[in-house]
Amino acid sequence: MSIFEYTNIIKIYASKGQISMSDHFLDTKGMNCPIPILKAKKALVDVPAGEVLEIHATDPGAVADFEAFCRQTGNELVEWSEEDAIYKFQIKKAA
Repeated sequence: MSIFEYTNIIKIYASKGQISMSDHFLDTKGMNCPIPILKAKKALVDVPAGEVLEIHATDPGAVADFEAFCRQTGNELVEWSEEDAIYKFQIKKAA
């Protein structure tokens, strides 16, 4: 299989949301406030500056929590989305 074919396969899976383009991943599904924030804070310690941590959560309050968390810590909330009651956050660690 050529590199071109591999690239197309990756694009197909990415378009279906089956792979993450983030550097690091944290699953906090099933956890309620403040646990997702506390786990994210701990995980970010090991994330180099400029890299992205993707977090999945099921707590609807996580949206406001991660927005406030990023404002307070200086990290960038690159984007967030919700699909099938799973909230996905992309946080870029500040320098």
